[in-house]
Amino acid sequence: MTLELDPQRQEQAKRYARIQRRLMLVDLALGALYLFAWLLSGWSEMLRDALQNRLGNEWLVVAAYGIIFGGLYALFNLPLSYYEGFVLPHRFGLSHQSLKGWIGDQLKMAFVGGALGLLLLEVIYLILRSAPDTWWAWAAGVLLAFNVILANLAPVLLFPIFYKFKPLDEEHAGLKTRLIKLAEQANTHVRGVYTFDMSRRTSAANAALVGLGNTRRIILGDTLIQEFTEEEIETVLAHELAHHVYHDIPWGIAVETIITLAGLYLASLGLDWGIAYFGFAGAADVAALPLLGLTLGAFGLITMPLLNAYSRWREHRADEYALRLTGNGAAFASAFIRLANQNLADADPPAWEEFLLYSHPALSKRIALAQSYRR
Repeated sequence: MTLELDPQRQEQAKRYARIQRRLMLVDLALGALYLFAWLLSGWSEMLRDALQNRLGNEWLVVAAYGIIFGGLYALFNLPLSYYEGFVLPHRFGLSHQSLKGWIGDQLKMAFVGGALGLLLLEVIYLILRSAPDTWWAWAAGVLLAFNVILANLAPVLLFPIFYKFKPLDEEHAGLKTRLIKLAEQANTHVRGVYTFDMSRRTSAANAALVGLGNTRRIILGDTLIQEFTEEEIETVLAHELAHHVYHDIPWGIAVETIITLAGLYLASLGLDWGIAYFGFAGAADVAALPLLGLTLGAFGLITMPLLNAYSRWREHRADEYALRLTGNGAAFASAFIRLANQNLADADPPAWEEFLLYSHPALSKRIALAQSYRR
């Protein structure tokens, strides 16, 4: 029996997508409002002055400012985060995580994200103090190194904080052998095949090939193993392998670095303007952080469609590779139909939404590509 998109699930998916779009706009508006409030009200200068009088040391001032500024925003945005991350997924049957579990995840993300964010903030302000005229170029280099290190270490240091990983058991030995063989066909070395407990939080399914070098591994959500056939899982992994075959990860980091370099340069011009207009002490004045955030945020919104178009091209090329590698268009199509049904994904979004917001081609296009495939 041919698997087909569930019309009722697709109607739910479209409602879910509409609500998410509106929430995204609200989130952007609240973020901009928060930054403008700090910038125009004088709160930023008041906090900087208070911290400098009490702490004195520049490193401590930057750290304390970052903690207070970021912590207050987290509290300001908490109702929206709760609705978007807990209430809405439960309403549409995508989550069965307890409130206690959700709060625990938020605390973990705040700790991990806060620690990494403070580290980056301190390094960037060190560069601002040391090279106020060329800081944007040095900062782009630091972000490049940070992204490479994070891509390498995330599978072994960060992911296990949120999920329990274990090697694929003997019950699925055939699937493990099949996936390892597929990786060998793609000339991609992997350290093993692991499963992780997605079902503890959600009914959605996912799989990925994560890490770089010695940390590269195949990870499969337990929901994927439970609901998908081995052939379907194989086609999903073949798509992920294509990104390594085409070196999409380093190319993606390179492209993002170029975009980041341009964004930081424009942010440096914005800081130069802000120093004169708002009376900041200089580029390294931590009170100018809201202006830096506004400049980078606006640049990110403008360049998002460009980066998404580049990403969709890479994803389409990976789909074509997966079809050639497995020669199984039927399994590829059924895998993405199953993903649309299970993950409540809108298979046929409006063209403008795909252009602006989608990093992958619409599922309807990916399914049609697979269904038209002839080996």
